[in-house]
Amino acid sequence: MKRPTWPIALVALVVAAGAAWLFWGGGAAKPTAQQAVSGPYTVQFSAEEPRIGGNTFAVTVTGPAPDAVTVAPVMAQMGHAFAPVPAGPDGPGRFRATNVGLPMPGQWEITVSLRGPGGPAQVVFPVLVK
Repeated sequence: MKRPTWPIALVALVVAAGAAWLFWGGGAAKPTAQQAVSGPYTVQFSAEEPRIGGNTFAVTVTGPAPDAVTVAPVMAQMGHAFAPVPAGPDGPGRFRATNVGLPMPGQWEITVSLRGPGGPAQVVFPVLVK
């Protein structure tokens, strides 16, 4: 007796579709969000799919309202460090740094520096550029 092949083909198709979804990330890019605490500040950092070239980073600060926020990209393993980019206000406790240059793929560290009534503070967030 010959077995039908369509159930096997259907299972193979479902497995292949699931593997493709996992391999290619499941669709649209999702922002990565990370959080750290430094002194009286809680800092949330987010980046939407970091890439080679200009990037936009969002910073949300809880605690005393900072007077100034900057982001500075560093790629320690290659000896690259770039000048801090000012993050402009984007609402209460929210800041946005635009056109932050990441010139090559690899592991970057983004140093977020705060200056305000709670004193100066810095937090470092890892960012992978593919």
